[in-house]
Amino acid sequence: MKNPIVLGVDIGGSHITTALVDLTKGSLLQSSRQRIHVDSEAPAEVILDHWCSVIQASFSAVTVSEKIIGIAMPGPFDYDRGISLIKDQDKFKTLYEVNIKTALASRLNISQDGIRFINDAAGFLQGEVFGGAAAGFDRSIGLTLGTGLGAAFCEGGKAKDAALWDTKFKNGIAEDYLSTRWFTRRYFELSGKRIAGVKELNLSECHEQPTQQIFEEFGTNLGQFIIELLQTKPADVIVLGGNISNAQTCFMSYLMATLDAAGVTTKIKIAELKEDASLIGAASCWNEVAAVLK
Repeated sequence: MKNPIVLGVDIGGSHITTALVDLTKGSLLQSSRQRIHVDSEAPAEVILDHWCSVIQASFSAVTVSEKIIGIAMPGPFDYDRGISLIKDQDKFKTLYEVNIKTALASRLNISQDGIRFINDAAGFLQGEVFGGAAAGFDRSIGLTLGTGLGAAFCEGGKAKDAALWDTKFKNGIAEDYLSTRWFTRRYFELSGKRIAGVKELNLSECHEQPTQQIFEEFGTNLGQFIIELLQTKPADVIVLGGNISNAQTCFMSYLMATLDAAGVTTKIKIAELKEDASLIGAASCWNEVAAVLK
């Protein structure tokens, strides 16, 4: 296999995205891209069946000599054995202590040795380091803002999970203030209306109340979190990803004002590869194979 092809899989709290990745180029085979919504509170069998149907669809798009998979998965998770340890979050509770590697291998009729896992935040940052917003920086931090809070550190070209979601912050933990559930709760408190997530907010009206107040509070909270983080983990650049980062025009000014007031000079950048970063990062679980076969 002159150009090793690996299926990159990005699993989030509400979706699964897949695409085949050419590891020698770090690029996607776009015809193989698949994405569907998945109810993360569904029974385990339903979730696994949905995941497998999408994986099979990607493999069906392009002929490959061997089915090899790299999966970016949120934690807590036993990434070596492939066992989900998520139980106290609003997602995948039915998968607690399920061996995902065994279950997928059986359904897909492939060897367990052909499946590897990486933390979703680390996968995202690894992709951005490879050819995105963190390229060329020695020390970088990636924060994924979405259903949950993901975080990763990268130094020397290797991204690692930082597991900061449950870091003590304000009157709770970081994820209480820097995730979708904060937006939904705060919007209800201020408006009396319920939303499923940030996507439901009209970003063209983010300077009108109560939306402006919500984004101002979020940007300030994110700034305060970053200030505290940099005190223990200096970085040259921080890359923001996840669905909430798509609303950066509404919160970035408040974030930067908070950082400027504290004298923070670390660059803040929005992810350039978006979801592609996680797919490329997930496939990079097999980078040593690519190096051998070049």
